[in-house]
Amino acid sequence: MFETFLQLEPELRLAAFGGTIGMILLWEFLATKRPSELTFKRTLTHFLLMIVNSLALRFVMPILAFELALHVEAREMGLLPLIPAPEFVIFFISLVVLDLAIYTQHVMFHKIPFFWRFHRVHHADTGFDVTTGFRFHPGEIVFSMIYKVALVLLLGPSAAAVLVFEILLSSASLFTHANADMPRRLDSLLRLVIVTPDMHRIHHSRQGDEALTNFGFNLSLWDRIFGTYHRDPSLPHADMLIGTENISAQQAASFGTMLILPIHKD
Repeated sequence: MFETFLQLEPELRLAAFGGTIGMILLWEFLATKRPSELTFKRTLTHFLLMIVNSLALRFVMPILAFELALHVEAREMGLLPLIPAPEFVIFFISLVVLDLAIYTQHVMFHKIPFFWRFHRVHHADTGFDVTTGFRFHPGEIVFSMIYKVALVLLLGPSAAAVLVFEILLSSASLFTHANADMPRRLDSLLRLVIVTPDMHRIHHSRQGDEALTNFGFNLSLWDRIFGTYHRDPSLPHADMLIGTENISAQQAASFGTMLILPIHKD
């Protein structure tokens, strides 16, 4: 059923990424929410991190989540295939369960000091725009892939479900970091289902109590269920401070500084 779809995996990922970032850049240009911080040095650092992350996955990981899912599905391994339900139902259950797993991972990356050392590279950014959506330390990317590989082995989602989920996750990361304005009514409506930029921006607040809220990447219901939902920041979105304590905008924009940040003490 999904054979042709799976064969186009690289093209689908590239098209989704390029199309999403292009549309969001246009949205940011037409309806900017906060003063733009798209400086050359900062943007270059984000793209260099993305390139290094891609290389790290290929050189460090013997197999990636999608590739493993192909083998797991062929052998009918995992918990999900045991559910007596039609294929399309299992497909959507897989997407929801994987989304919950990523929410859980995100919470752990904030609560566990070792993982926070890597994740704070993402939060050190003093700007907030679509490029923040792919600003991650290579260590975090590798740990995240190990986590997803373990999930594939445990749950046994189909390769199609894993591919769709990873594309949704990548696109959602770009969308939720958009420095773009959205009508309040539309934002409130969308928040009933998905995470919006205004919702996620609060998670990037320099205020600790706000930064430990709104962990969701795609579906918003997990923050509501687990009590981590925060509706509005204490300051207007255009005025709120973005970033982490003790890391300046100059340091945050430096590729070398961010690469070695995990070995530095808080």
